[in-house]
Amino acid sequence: MVVEVKLAPPEFADWAGLLALLHAAFAYQYDRIDPPSSLHALNAELLAEKAMSEHLLIAVEGDALIACAFAKPQPGHLYIGKVAVSPHRQGEGIGRLLMQAAQELALQKGLAALELETRIELHENHRTFAALGFARIAENAHAGYNRTTSIRMRKRLTAGAV
Repeated sequence: MVVEVKLAPPEFADWAGLLALLHAAFAYQYDRIDPPSSLHALNAELLAEKAMSEHLLIAVEGDALIACAFAKPQPGHLYIGKVAVSPHRQGEGIGRLLMQAAQELALQKGLAALELETRIELHENHRTFAALGFARIAENAHAGYNRTTSIRMRKRLTAGAV
C-alpha cells in the first residue's frame, strides 16, 4: 500500500487515534526529558481544538493513521510541532515525507523557512533534523529552568527545492 501525506480533511475525527499515535511515538523520551512533554496535557478534545488554529498534516496508509505533524504559520516561517511517526514505521522515510509536505505548505503561504524545537536530551532528533536540512539557531530553557532544555532549529526554503 502507498503512504499518503496530506492536510487532514475537514471531516477528520480520529482524535483519540491521533493522541494514541503521539503517545506511542513520544514514549521513548518520557524518562529522558525534563521537564515532561507538553503532550501529557493534551487530550482528544484539545487536539481537535489545536487543529482549528493550526494545520494538521497526516500520513495514512489506507485507513491507518501512521504519522502526523502540526504546522502553524508564524511571521517568516512555518512552525512544525508534535511530529510523530508510529514506532513500527520509523526509519521508512515517512518523517521526511511529512517535512516535504510542511515545506510545500510553507512555500504556498509565502514563508521562507521551517522551524521546530526539540529537547536538548534527544540527540538522535538533532541528527535527524540536521540530515533534513535544519540547523540549530537557538537554545532555550523552559520556565523555571536555568539550563538549556530545548533547541530551536530552522530550515531555509527555496522555491522548487524539496
